[in-house]
Amino acid sequence: MQIALIILLILSSIGLIAAVLLQSGRSAGLSGAITGAGEAIFGKKKGMDELFAKATGVLAAVFLLSSLGLAIVS
Repeated sequence: MQIALIILLILSSIGLIAAVLLQSGRSAGLSGAITGAGEAIFGKKKGMDELFAKATGVLAAVFLLSSLGLAIVS
């Protein structure tokens, strides 16, 4: 059980870092580099930002719950 929570925590933290870095900020961030292929799949850049915002929320919730679960189990 503890190993599964550690693996979930690591995967969610890596995903959370990637989702935050791919969001566009004031200077367009790293998402400016992938908008060419992303626009073909997700539409305009605004659609990409909404997708990354939702992914950030979900990954943050998974990270929070897995870290709380790991604290309780240990």
